[in-house]
Amino acid sequence: MSGKKSFPYLLLILHFLTTTVATNSSAILYDVYPYIRVYKDGRVERLLGTEVVPASVDPTTGVRSKDVVITAPELLHISARLYLPKNSTSTHKLPLLVYFHGGAFFTESAFSPTYHNHLNSIVSKANVVAVSVNYRLAPEHPLPIGYQDSWHALKWVLSHSKGNGDETWLKNYVDFMRVYLGGDSAGANIAHNMAIRAGLDHEMDRTSINGMFLNCPHFWGKKRIGNEASDPKREALMESIWIHAYPNSTGFDDPLLNPAMDPNLSKLGCRRVLVYVAEKDILRDRGWYYEKALRKSKWDGVVKVVEMKGEDHDFSIVSPNSTKAKIVLRQLGSFLNRGKGSMVLPGN
Repeated sequence: MSGKKSFPYLLLILHFLTTTVATNSSAILYDVYPYIRVYKDGRVERLLGTEVVPASVDPTTGVRSKDVVITAPELLHISARLYLPKNSTSTHKLPLLVYFHGGAFFTESAFSPTYHNHLNSIVSKANVVAVSVNYRLAPEHPLPIGYQDSWHALKWVLSHSKGNGDETWLKNYVDFMRVYLGGDSAGANIAHNMAIRAGLDHEMDRTSINGMFLNCPHFWGKKRIGNEASDPKREALMESIWIHAYPNSTGFDDPLLNPAMDPNLSKLGCRRVLVYVAEKDILRDRGWYYEKALRKSKWDGVVKVVEMKGEDHDFSIVSPNSTKAKIVLRQLGSFLNRGKGSMVLPGN
């Protein structure tokens, strides 16, 4: 074959190959809308929560933030963003909030505008120090990796209570007799599971964690309860999230997803739990069910569920300036500043 004839022939082959690769790369393996889309070539497209903002001094609240890298025993490098309220002094130590962001285990980060602004608001309103944990995300890092990252981060934080660690904001400004866990949606699920691990860890003082708040917690189960069967599309979404975030789990009754199935629920490593649920959220009744399961387990603590009428999932994150979101923020500030021995919860 002459060179003059071969050149267009090669172009034709190249066009064919390029078209084939493009077609294959655009083929969707699965779609967990509105969070992620995964393609057959392995590419992951996140549909939200990819934007990040730098640590800063917030011009509205005066809250300072900075980023740290936590070196875990497995030589992993887990990042977090620390927050310090305005006018903090080492002579008046403050409660500490360890926060886990939401996003269905797939999206968002400790550095996204949504959670950066959310933590600035909490820290300013409640006058607490905060650590926002940046755990690795599924599907590239399927669960239980997110739980493992979060556990390493929590242990690193609490190590400062024993004089270890070199993070000055934790050593100089935190009252380690007033440590709280918190999170929203998938982050609330993680916060609960960190409290379970804390209660089971013989090396950790079970009184290390004073309380926990869960905002629209992402819990589920094999059997439908309450309003869960009322919206087939959202029901299917809840199941799709877990299947693809944790493909090797034991199913929808995995204790990590359904606390009522956890034989260790009574060992939850804190004494006070505040749960927010939203009336229109498909996860609403799981929050109420969580309260019943805790009481039934004989857990030695106080739990309260607050239902926000007319609201949907993660309402205080989605619409932080709404009236209901401001109510949650005010109540949360009160909750985080209760004394170590107080069992009083908002509304009691």
